[in-house]
Amino acid sequence: MSTPAADPLGARLDDPLARERSHLASSRSALRAMREDVESLDIKDVTANWVNAAVLARQIDDRIKALADLSDTPLFFGRLNYLHAPGAEQAEGAEGEQFYIGRRHVHDGDGDPMVIDWRAPVSQPFYRASKKDPLDVSLRRRFGYTGGDLTAYEDEHLMDPAEAAATSKLLQREIERPRVGPMRDIVATIQPEQDEIVRSGLGGTVCVQGGPGTGKTAVGLHRVAYLLYAHRERLARTGTLVIGPNRSFLHYIEQVLPALGELTVRQGTVDDLVAHVEVRGTDEAPAAVIKGDARMAEILRRAVYSHVTMPTEPVMVVRGSRRWRVPAYELEAIARELLDRDIRYGAAREALPQRIAHAVLVQMERSGEAPDDRVQDSVARNAAVKAAVKAVWPPVEPAKLVLRLLTDADFLAVHADGILDEDEQKTILWALPGSGKRAVRSVKAAKWSAADAVLIDEATDLVQRTHSLGHVVLDEAQDLSPMQYRAVGRRCTTGSATVLGDLAQGTTPWATRSWDEALAHLGKSDGVIEELTAGFRVPTDVITYASRLLPHIAPGLTPVASVRENPGFFDLRETTGTAEVVAACEELLSNEGSTGLIAADARVPELAEALTAAGIGYIDPGEETTVDTRLTLVPASLAKGLEYDYVVLDEPQAVVDGEPDERTGLRRLYVSLTRAVSGLIVTHTAPLPPQLA
Repeated sequence: MSTPAADPLGARLDDPLARERSHLASSRSALRAMREDVESLDIKDVTANWVNAAVLARQIDDRIKALADLSDTPLFFGRLNYLHAPGAEQAEGAEGEQFYIGRRHVHDGDGDPMVIDWRAPVSQPFYRASKKDPLDVSLRRRFGYTGGDLTAYEDEHLMDPAEAAATSKLLQREIERPRVGPMRDIVATIQPEQDEIVRSGLGGTVCVQGGPGTGKTAVGLHRVAYLLYAHRERLARTGTLVIGPNRSFLHYIEQVLPALGELTVRQGTVDDLVAHVEVRGTDEAPAAVIKGDARMAEILRRAVYSHVTMPTEPVMVVRGSRRWRVPAYELEAIARELLDRDIRYGAAREALPQRIAHAVLVQMERSGEAPDDRVQDSVARNAAVKAAVKAVWPPVEPAKLVLRLLTDADFLAVHADGILDEDEQKTILWALPGSGKRAVRSVKAAKWSAADAVLIDEATDLVQRTHSLGHVVLDEAQDLSPMQYRAVGRRCTTGSATVLGDLAQGTTPWATRSWDEALAHLGKSDGVIEELTAGFRVPTDVITYASRLLPHIAPGLTPVASVRENPGFFDLRETTGTAEVVAACEELLSNEGSTGLIAADARVPELAEALTAAGIGYIDPGEETTVDTRLTLVPASLAKGLEYDYVVLDEPQAVVDGEPDERTGLRRLYVSLTRAVSGLIVTHTAPLPPQLA
């Protein structure tokens, strides 16, 4: 009996799965060879100096990191068989091509591709092709993995009329599989409507409204990865930034981009962007709302430019035996012309001495002299000119300016006239006359709040232009104030943005009311608003229950429709104490994957004590789960953006009561209810909020 032929790595050619495993092994070997090639580079004789050597060494180090083979991450997840070679004439008899679609490009020793980057144009039909529009794809193959091992495949013959369209079982399994650790990427499960957003151009701003589990965060991160692939040189110069709501969230998502081969994207919070002063204080909600109002921008503009004083005395410049006089009316004309140009306060202040010097040079030329640029620079540095500039256009320190606005009632009243009423002014003042509170005397002594830091950032930009990046991703944007939107917008004035959020999950008193309004504050009124309504993460029964809150927290918003075949596990349990909450956690921990215990912030210490007494280990949000510790104890205030395979939600009414008003509390509850991927147990001793009835 003859033995079936085998390929060079020993895979039987009559076994498709074995052949695919063989290609995976060959691809991993090729990737390893690519990495070794970079590691073996000798740069001693190719750099002119130590600076160039350091830059090149860093670039090589980044390249080595990007070529890392993540053992538990599939190198490729799909295959496309084209009927014709892409780009070739689709003539009868033309030979097609086969491409493996993966996280990054891999080539063999001859430079021939073994894996195509998912962002390449030739990969796009993997996400977009359908029976109705096959895009010249005869076969789409999806691969299933267990850990890093290829264990299954599934084929769609898109041009075969006898084969009915069907939901991919492997795709469903990938969407629904449990996970332990940080947020995973969705590159293998991107849907057509998500792919359109991911591949939208760099020049335009996109705002994605997406309910829980619609994949908006992952879509935003994959858009960054795509833009870095398609516009690498430009974004390498201008930079990219991902802004999240807090450190826990950033830690949670930080592994997604490296898994896609991208290592150069900065991450931070809005507080990081505006960290001009140390934040040591907090605002009451009414004060924070006013400080976050876009009207504050005009108050700050008035306050900054109020420092400009029109001259009443001429400037006398002495050079040698000659004196040159610039009259006050001419100085005023120069100052007013700079004001009319509406340029930054600091830039105008830097231009003023040169304008005065130019006026002197004009007089010199009229008298027969021939001064050059060096003479003009010398005149601009003249002591009389410097004194005039200081008197007309004095320097402004943004933090001192904001401190004066918040502590000097008369100064605030002048610049807030017609903008804030008297009660609003009193609300944001730190110490009212007769209040008995001591006045704050210095910037360092002030207990600045997060909202104050945003005001200082606005004032700083009025004085000196903020550096603009090429692209900014803003996640959980619904919680930003108008002034915070302005702070983010300053970081992408010459670039574009991807704005991600859900109006129903706005849990701040100043939460966004509409995306059109948000884009206007961001300075991107022409941004396109997309809505994702297909839920891939939250089980049907869970999202259906949570959606009972939508009419009360976001009327008119389209409910998320779960596309998962597994309805998930959902249970409501009336309890008598924390022992039953702990028991629910133990029950869910018997399943594979991660578990989150979410509770009102005030309840967390009691639950932590109960878990410890029961011998159940737990971690805080943002920490990485392990095989031995899969339970995270989550204060409701930090639950946004996180996901767990199973969730125990403790005391829904306490979550609502923990917020300053009912609408915000119900929104916080909506967030907490929608963190589960596979199952949810709601435990309560107190009655449930009536909106859930």
